[in-house]
Amino acid sequence: MRCFERHECSPMTRDSKLAIGVAVVAAVAIAGGLVVSSVRRSREVVFRGAVIRQDTDPSKQVPLADVEITAVTTGLTERTKSDQAGLFEFTFPSRFGGRQPVVFRFEHPGYQPLQLSDSTGYKLYVARMIPKGTPADLPAPRTPQQVISNVRVRYIFRSSNTANVGSEVQTFEVANTGNAPCEPNSLCSPDKKWKAASATVALDAGEGNQFRNVRVSCIAGPCPFTRVDHQTLSADGRHLSVSTINWSDTTTFLVEAEVVHPSENDVVRESYPAIFGPSLSFTLPNSAEGLSIEADLNGQAIVFPMGPNLSLGWAQCSQAKINDQVTGYRCELQPGYRFQ
Repeated sequence: MRCFERHECSPMTRDSKLAIGVAVVAAVAIAGGLVVSSVRRSREVVFRGAVIRQDTDPSKQVPLADVEITAVTTGLTERTKSDQAGLFEFTFPSRFGGRQPVVFRFEHPGYQPLQLSDSTGYKLYVARMIPKGTPADLPAPRTPQQVISNVRVRYIFRSSNTANVGSEVQTFEVANTGNAPCEPNSLCSPDKKWKAASATVALDAGEGNQFRNVRVSCIAGPCPFTRVDHQTLSADGRHLSVSTINWSDTTTFLVEAEVVHPSENDVVRESYPAIFGPSLSFTLPNSAEGLSIEADLNGQAIVFPMGPNLSLGWAQCSQAKINDQVTGYRCELQPGYRFQ
């Protein structure tokens, strides 16, 4: 390209060069930071596994919750507990890199300590813990074992019911004369041209009742020149107030609403737990109350309330919140008892 005027081909100024240089350096720094961050994340090593009960019968290999787990490697010690599903997880920083061995120690009051060692972190680990006092280690019982049978879970669930007890229908008028100019400091039409009037109606649903599905409508008169100024329902739903404005001739309004009576009832529910070997498991809604276990002990029906310690006398139980709606429970038989 040829330059016909000097200003078209003027050399780049010093400030322009400096600005471009700063932008390039910033872009390189950002890109470098992203690369370093990506490399660091990729070098993190995650050890993920599950803790279960050791048993030759797969149906009795139940998950173990609240197992104390310690992971030890050079210059690093981490601790965690298994959750209700027996899951545990360790994430080691990038400096670990998967090159050094990690020793995992598993401890639980009812099981023999277990130790595992690995350095890869690229597989799913299953820690099988052996119960303390297995049949091979215990002497022959002097007395027959207590038999637990016909186990049921009983709890109270609070249910909300709403009964339709009727409806409210009421008409009211907004008296006014149309085409009257609006006076200063008076209620006027939205465009401030015409004199307006208003009317308010207040309704009461009655003790313990609530209004639902409120409808307000103009049913007679020059309705296009009206509006609902406010419609207010009290916090408990019992009291309803409706106010309307009319800036033409007299109009008639209709208020309609359903009247309901809400109530809460305590409903007793029962469910059956899943029993595998010496363990039983069940889940309940987080809102459940009054948890108890009904069972036959040596043929005699007994109700066992589960207090804050979740102790049944014949089993020790634990709980874990699964999500916002459900809590999981697991109970392990005490020595001297068996399920039938």
